[in-house]
Amino acid sequence: MDLDIRGNAALITASSSGLGKVSAKALAREGVDVVINGRDEKRLEDAATEIEAVATGTVITQPGDLTDADDVETLVERTVSEFGRLDHLVTSAGGPPRMGPLDATEEDWYDTFDLLVMSVVRLVQHAEPHLAADSGGTITNITSRSVKRANPGNVLSSSIRMAVVGFEKTLSRELAPEIRANAVLPGSHETPRVTESLERSVEDGTYDRMENALADKTSSIPVDRLGDPMETGDLVAYLSSPRSGFINGQAIVVDGGSMDSTF
Repeated sequence: MDLDIRGNAALITASSSGLGKVSAKALAREGVDVVINGRDEKRLEDAATEIEAVATGTVITQPGDLTDADDVETLVERTVSEFGRLDHLVTSAGGPPRMGPLDATEEDWYDTFDLLVMSVVRLVQHAEPHLAADSGGTITNITSRSVKRANPGNVLSSSIRMAVVGFEKTLSRELAPEIRANAVLPGSHETPRVTESLERSVEDGTYDRMENALADKTSSIPVDRLGDPMETGDLVAYLSSPRSGFINGQAIVVDGGSMDSTF
């Protein structure tokens, strides 16, 4: 399916690895010019090489820290400077450290809010005039299914990511019709973060081998596997395209059916 976004420009944050990277790859494969972002410059360059292998548009790297307001402004400015436009904003960020509700300090709460929420707020504030230009654009926020089902032992993510979806829903009503806003709520995918977590569970003796750790991880997923990251990347590309023009203000769970809630 031709998504009809060739020649568009997109900014994808936290895209040197994980779901941010595959979202950039899916967009670049459709002919979108992309700016990718991360704090580790070596990892960012490696990601650019991987994306360029499938891209039919231009791939630009822009290092930056999403908790730094100046870096966030520079990300938007660089995208517009390079491509003369900004059609799609895809926000992603690394997850906060896992901890229980009584273990998180006040500093932990504020740091996580800055990373997960204020980064999105600042990006949208700077990007909105460009996204609204011409025929309009899209905002896609990659968060987590924990906004619908709290993740035990991960109070910061379960609590604070909800604000991103509330912000996205508000944007979807107030920026339409020029800008559509949606959120993607991934479950367990075969990303480096999940793989490293499984490896640690073997190293600390929770499981005797990787196969058992993986089997337990997927036991509650009806499709009986972890998600392929590109499946979520392809969804992000679709939500950025006019093919999804009547989808607005949604928070779409991508977890193989493992969440038992109907809402």
